[in-house]
Amino acid sequence: MLHCLRARPAVGRIFVPAALGLACCSQGVHAAGFALIEQGVAGMGTAYAGAAATADSVDTLYFNPAGMTRLPGTQSGAAVHLILPQTKFKDRGTTFSPLVGGAPIPGGDGGDASELAAVPHAYLSHQFNDRTWFGLALNVPFGLTTHYDSDWVGRYHAVKSEVKTLNINPSIAFRATDELSLAVGVSAMFLKGEFTNAIDFGTLNVIPTGLGGLGGLLGPVGPGQADGRSKITGDSWGWGFNLGALYEFSTNTRVGMHFRSEVTQKLDGDADFTVPAAALGAVFSDTGVRADVDLPAMFSVSGVHQINPEWAILADYTWTGWSSIPELRFRFDNGLPDGVTTFDWQDTSRFSLGTTYQPTGSRWTYRFGMAYDESPVRNAETRSARLPDDDRVWVAVGAGFQASENLKFNIGYSHLFIDDPKITKTGTGEDVTRGALNGSYDSSVDILSLDAQYTF
Repeated sequence: MLHCLRARPAVGRIFVPAALGLACCSQGVHAAGFALIEQGVAGMGTAYAGAAATADSVDTLYFNPAGMTRLPGTQSGAAVHLILPQTKFKDRGTTFSPLVGGAPIPGGDGGDASELAAVPHAYLSHQFNDRTWFGLALNVPFGLTTHYDSDWVGRYHAVKSEVKTLNINPSIAFRATDELSLAVGVSAMFLKGEFTNAIDFGTLNVIPTGLGGLGGLLGPVGPGQADGRSKITGDSWGWGFNLGALYEFSTNTRVGMHFRSEVTQKLDGDADFTVPAAALGAVFSDTGVRADVDLPAMFSVSGVHQINPEWAILADYTWTGWSSIPELRFRFDNGLPDGVTTFDWQDTSRFSLGTTYQPTGSRWTYRFGMAYDESPVRNAETRSARLPDDDRVWVAVGAGFQASENLKFNIGYSHLFIDDPKITKTGTGEDVTRGALNGSYDSSVDILSLDAQYTF
């Protein structure tokens, strides 16, 4: 059996990896792709307009550490973002591959594939002197989870997809001039992933061995009649850097720019297979697995203008280099051909506009904002069930309360309107054993954020 799979590696790379149904990441429903922009609560209220230029709290440590030069003394903050997405699939003609007859795949729509998530962060800044500041940020810049019912029609494409990260980001900021502040930081990022799906050994059984299939090894077993399971787990540490600049044209107007580098993650983990017949165990044996993923670079430019003592306007443009992930390639230690899933992602842009209002003499600040956020997914043909992502529009509100001279609280809420993503997989090429997945998603996101910040 193993010999047959290796006999024609070019074809084996189509059928066997396709049977594994492995893909990169879970659905990115908060920001583009699977990035998490929820790194500040005050910014949540303005849809993160002006995030690299506001520099009025320790949240600036993520969005632009050069803003620390506007924070006197020692300041700290901690927050949690409660994210409630909705991801419901509607089947519109999912079938087995046309190569094996194209009959409908039995199963349901998968339920709501999203889950409530709590995303935390914590920041600390310290002023050494009138020119130099140090900051430390702990946050979660990427990740989330989708989890379909195990018997849904797209089970050969995905069942569970989970990505978790932790970023440790110290930085230093200094005032180059009275108007210009600069910053540099380094990131140590931990990533952990889990990806599961069903394997249609029935379809593999129908495909001749000369084409990389099983050639009837399981007897008279056809598509959908001998399901197995694959589970990939892995983790990695990656390293990167970030640079920031803040220019204050006047006490009322400032502009900030911030760049985050790519972070290369070299995942090392395990592939576990559940097979329906002992004859498959020799080839689909549990094994080590490796994968390289270049998490994207990001660049932001933001502006803030204080119109009068009560009102300010804010704007932001953020570019994310999602083309750094054209595919995910799993390399198996047991000799199986590489498992490849093509994404063909494009770079994205995010535009936001917001305003803040602080009544004279009040301890309250009120915030409003909107944003348009592009998806890296190009079209329905390249959309993955693990990432049924599409463009979205943010509508956000928030408020801040100065409880005392040293303590303040913020709350923010956003609703994300997502274009109904459509998925059209043909059941050919790398999807030949996964089937032709056709349907659409009803998607939206609600986010509630809370924080407390203290100045020592």
